[in-house]
Parts: sequence; structure tokens; C-alpha cells
Amino acid sequence: MTAPLTFSAEVSDARRAGAPIVALESTIITHGMPFPQNLETARRVEAEVRAAGAVPATIAVMAGRLHIGLDDRQLEALARAREVMKLSRADLAACLAQGRTGATTVAATMIAAHLAGIAVFATGGIGGVHRGAETSFDVSADLQELARTPVTVVSAGAKAILDLPKTLEVLETLGVPVIAFGQDDFPAFWSRASGLAAPLRMDRAEEIAAAQLMRARLGLAGGQLVANPIPAEAEILRDRIVPAIETALAEAAARGIAAKEVTPFLLARIFELTEGRSLQANIALVLNNARLAARVAAAIAQDGPRAPL
Repeated sequence: MTAPLTFSAEVSDARRAGAPIVALESTIITHGMPFPQNLETARRVEAEVRAAGAVPATIAVMAGRLHIGLDDRQLEALARAREVMKLSRADLAACLAQGRTGATTVAATMIAAHLAGIAVFATGGIGGVHRGAETSFDVSADLQELARTPVTVVSAGAKAILDLPKTLEVLETLGVPVIAFGQDDFPAFWSRASGLAAPLRMDRAEEIAAAQLMRARLGLAGGQLVANPIPAEAEILRDRIVPAIETALAEAAARGIAAKEVTPFLLARIFELTEGRSLQANIALVLNNARLAARVAAAIAQDGPRAPL
């Protein structure tokens, strides 16, 4: 192992015991919401993972080390940090080499999880094909990462601000299994249904774990995307959220907002337009995904090989 990894004591103990571990991204802490709500949410997500029988491993770059799991002091330091890089595959190595602080997106978290021998990762929603990508070529690196890195990603689908039909088409082209949990419809992040049929459906965490283990036996590259619908009591129905999304998209286009600035602007504007309901729903779906990811990780730990030490 030559990668500059630092494991928390809790994660180190879990690796030695062969216990289930769930990777967690850190951009939700540094770029998703203000302090102290970001810290409170990060602690709640970790607590959900533990309550469901697994060990949380929040991943971030701090002082030139890729941390796999943060203790509470580090978690608070990250929640208070300023000028934190938002890391994907393209800039992960540069952040480490420069000794900077960075928060991991879906793609970077998948890379780190795989380096650490962690098979399951819980997040909110993945990136995908942005609307108008046929002229902007704005497609998230998350999709390519799913095609190359063998980690099961438990999400609430792709973020609803994206072009969901094109996102599903690209995932199919890349050979990424897209599994809706407990329903036939592909979830739309804040809403349980998008009106698009999911390519695959599974109703038990054990099925998801078995599919990942079978992919490894077949020598297939890449991971799986699990689309776990937001709990019914927390969802924002499509007829309520779609107008807010359309308004935010139109404002972003009018202001010339592009590239990495698009998603943060849209999420902030949708928060305003929904009077905070979008953030409440976001927190609920992340907690829900953490619970399912812990169950999948437990099933893999029971039936699969132990992570290398």
C-alpha cells in the first residue's frame, strides 16, 4: 500500500475484525450546508450507519493524507474549514500532493473506498448528464467512476436537476447496473418517482450484495448504482419540485453560471424556492441511504472476502 491513507481507530478496528464498513463522502459537509447544521447532519449519518450494524468511514483529504474515517474532532474541523477543495478524480492527487484540505465527491469517495478495501458507499444523489449537455458537454465524472471502480453506491438516484433520461442512457452505455430498491421506477432524488423505468429492481439488501460479489467473480469492472427512494413522508412531489428546478435552471442560464458552480447554485436556489423543504428532504434521504448501505455492507462482510489489511 503506497497511497497516503490514514485510517481512523474505529475503521482500523473494523478492518481487523472483518466488520462491515460504509464509506461516506465529505462534500455534503463542506459544500452542502452551513455550520453547525453540516456537522449535526454528518454526525446523524454516521450514527445511522452504526445503528444499522456497520462502521462509518467519512472520507476527506487533510494535510496531505487521505483519511478513511474521521474522529469527532476531525469531523468538526472539516465542518468549520474554509477554502476546501471539492475533489473528483481529476484533482484528488493534486490536493494530496499540495498538502491541502479537500472534500470528496462521489467519484473521489469511490476511489478512496476502493483503495481502503471498502465495498459500499452511501451518498445523497450522484452527478450525471446536465441539461444541455449536447452543447456544453457537462457530464459528471461520477458516471465514468461507476464504470471503472468496484464499489456499490447507495443513492436516491441522480440529482433531479440533471437530465435523468440521458443519465440513464449513459449509465447503460457504460455497463453500470442501475438497481431501484423496492420499486420499478427510478427515483428522482427529492421525489420517489421520476416516471422512468429502472433497468433493474431488487427488494432485499442481500440481493444487492450478492450481485456485487457475482460481478467480482465474473471479473467485471466497475460498481453498481443503487437507487433508494426517499421515504414517503419526506418526499417533495414532482408537481411541487419540478417548477422550482425549472426556475433555478433558467436563472443559472441567465447569469451564465457554468461548470462546477452550477450544482451549488441550483441547490441553493431550490432551497430558497421550496422554503427549506429541499434541504430537509436531502437530509432524510441521506439518512435512509446510510441505513440501506449498512445492510448491504453487512451482507457483503458475511459472504465476501475480508478487506486487505
